[in-house]
Amino acid sequence: MGKRQSRPWIVSDELWSLIEPLLPKPGPKLVAGSPRVPDRQALCGILFVLHTGIQWEYLPQELSFGSGMTCWRRLAARNEAGVWEKLHLVLLKKLRSAKQLDWSRAVIDSPCAGGPAGPKSGPSPVDRARPGSKHHVFTDGQGIPLAVSLTGGNRNDVTQLLPLLDKVPPVAGLVARPRRRPDMLFAERGYDHDKYRRLLWQRGIRPVIAERGQPHGSGLGIFRWAVERTITWPHGFRRLRIRGEQRDDIHEAFLGLATCLITHRHVRRLC
Repeated sequence: MGKRQSRPWIVSDELWSLIEPLLPKPGPKLVAGSPRVPDRQALCGILFVLHTGIQWEYLPQELSFGSGMTCWRRLAARNEAGVWEKLHLVLLKKLRSAKQLDWSRAVIDSPCAGGPAGPKSGPSPVDRARPGSKHHVFTDGQGIPLAVSLTGGNRNDVTQLLPLLDKVPPVAGLVARPRRRPDMLFAERGYDHDKYRRLLWQRGIRPVIAERGQPHGSGLGIFRWAVERTITWPHGFRRLRIRGEQRDDIHEAFLGLATCLITHRHVRRLC
């Protein structure tokens, strides 16, 4: 995806030009005092925490991000206002306009992330029942994330198939009407269930799902590599690798922001 930035928490002018119009207007200051920290600086502080995994209270003040509490509040407010969902859609539209979204197939997977007990966490069935969460990821055929969601680590993967599919936004960008459904869906054995195969067919999607009880090797590796590569990218952000937040909305905010950053990397390749 290109050369890694030495300071990946710095918000480029190009990315900021996409984010700024989506931000809600700030309300009046309720308490007189120091001037309001600019949104761009606070976002840099949020990205610093996302990339490094540092605790909010240890955010370096010499980098002029504002306090950890200020950045935390901005992250929560932006998430509540749906800024990351809006930004993700803007980026997907750019990719579709350039004919860079592969709707011929999609892939789904659900990697686990360890962390403290919280509203959307549970005993992981693959990590000695330690508490953790799952990041459910739905990508196009190239691994570009179309939708993500967060559940407890004990949630059955197949139960999140349709909710995740419904989270894919209608992506415009061409003369044709907006699109949100792939032609085929590839998934591993955890999604093997006749009920969900029927529901996918009803939505006009051909399911290609590995079957339980068959010899090892689903035969889907040539197609599943895309999502397997993509799920390593969110876990490249230290704050997502191990969940550090009790509040699920804050972890979801980090997950949504990381999804935008990953999608933006694909947009940058168009330049």
